[in-house]
Amino acid sequence: MAEPPPKEAERARWVRAQGLARGLSTPQIAAEIAEQCGPMFSTSRIKAHRLANGVALSDVVAQMRALYEMDGKPTPKIGETLLSAYESGYKRPGPEYLHYLCLVYRVEPGDLGYQGPCVCGRGHEQRFGAGTQLSSIRDEPETLIGAVLDRGWINQHIEGGLHRAEASGSIDLGEEDVVLRRTLLQLLAGAGVALDGQFLGAVDQLRRKMDDTLVNATVSPTMLDQWEETILGYGQSYQSTPSLRMLCDVLLDFSEVRRLCDQRQPIELQERLCRIAAQLSGISGLIMINLGDHRLARSFFRTARTAADETGDRGLRAWVTVRESLLPLYYGDPREALHLARKAQDLAGRTPNVAAAMAPAVEARALGQLALRGRADAAPTARRALVRGRAVFDQLSKNDTTDLVFGFTDRQMSFYEGDTYTNLGDHQKGEEVLRYALTLYSPTEVIDRTLVKLDRAACSMYAGSPDQAAARAREAIMELEPEHRSDILMHRARQLAAAVQQQHGDLPELRELREALAGPNVQSPLEPGGTGGPGSPADQV
Repeated sequence: MAEPPPKEAERARWVRAQGLARGLSTPQIAAEIAEQCGPMFSTSRIKAHRLANGVALSDVVAQMRALYEMDGKPTPKIGETLLSAYESGYKRPGPEYLHYLCLVYRVEPGDLGYQGPCVCGRGHEQRFGAGTQLSSIRDEPETLIGAVLDRGWINQHIEGGLHRAEASGSIDLGEEDVVLRRTLLQLLAGAGVALDGQFLGAVDQLRRKMDDTLVNATVSPTMLDQWEETILGYGQSYQSTPSLRMLCDVLLDFSEVRRLCDQRQPIELQERLCRIAAQLSGISGLIMINLGDHRLARSFFRTARTAADETGDRGLRAWVTVRESLLPLYYGDPREALHLARKAQDLAGRTPNVAAAMAPAVEARALGQLALRGRADAAPTARRALVRGRAVFDQLSKNDTTDLVFGFTDRQMSFYEGDTYTNLGDHQKGEEVLRYALTLYSPTEVIDRTLVKLDRAACSMYAGSPDQAAARAREAIMELEPEHRSDILMHRARQLAAAVQQQHGDLPELRELREALAGPNVQSPLEPGGTGGPGSPADQV
């Protein structure tokens, strides 16, 4: 056999001719082109498919435009230059362009060198086998995530983000948008969702993109008004919406805000946009605390600090810092929580604001945990911190005391006070304040309400009633729907179960609590079984 040609195009043409002579399919020929030309010429897999089909860049562009026309869509802005950038690896096609490239080559995204499923949720090889008419796809039902759904409904949710991106001047959404949107559809359809590496990788990649674009960054004031209303809506629904569902909603909006930051804005609009980014990132950090992913929680709070710094608003930075202090309060060293709480107080200054009221309350909770560990000076300092926090809280405006995320409510203040009294050994006072706090929470405010109930169970344990403690904890867990059984709640209950067993041995009520904890719950991304690692709430009070 003659030696293969030394140039890429000639060698690919030679491989194609050899493959056709041997009866290979076009995808098989593409694989051979990639194998032979890749090491020598860095030929990408997407380019190998074009060479295997024996067509020019202009032919692929013409086919994509024809497919768009068949689907009744406007002519795409793709050209030979952009397609060449895809083949060279300088750019990655967005989900819509990737979908149509898969249709042109009749392959899947992985065959073109892109990981993850296509945005359409279907296989292109089956849909477009030899002799299949492209127009026949209109008559086929749309099947996605194991449930048969209305095609118009799917278009509304999957392509809605594409249309909004076009309106803002960009359609290159990125793979993370596809992953998040598909996860949201799974949740809406009632399908099981696992927090796997692909999902968590998409979450972190989205956060990294925001980090990248915050330092670069045209949006109307009206659009910003709408985003700010959306943010307030998240503050109202944070406690009642299942954490994973909330995370998908927040991050899809976070992704759109990131795209708006791609170009610099007038200073007054830039500050508002960065504030929105900081708030969305802060909410994401809070949700990651609920789901038990310490690393991503810290990363989101770091991004929130970067965005807050762009605004020059010390109050916003203080809010981010005091919310970040909840991470070590539940999952790490209370000394770190104490440090962050005091840092937040410094940032908040002397003007009454949300962080200035919440930070002393967090400080008191952290000191309460240290008092349990034997720190002698912690108890009086914790009580003084509670007095300071309550004094600032009483000066807050009504707007500052009505939101569970961006404000600090009376029920939260009472929750923090009760938790502190419980850890300081004042069980009667702790029970009284926690019972009062429970009357203030709505039944739909699941997270804090359940934590309050578990704190009341801890009161019973410290007061010498371990059977009542286990029964209270079991009742709190059994009231939760599976989608609300997030890591922070389940580990708090496991912590209580471990403490009861350590101090009082195995009890019938304790076995019933363990059975309740073994039920379905939102799996923690930390470990396959949903159990936290060292420093989780199960390791401390």
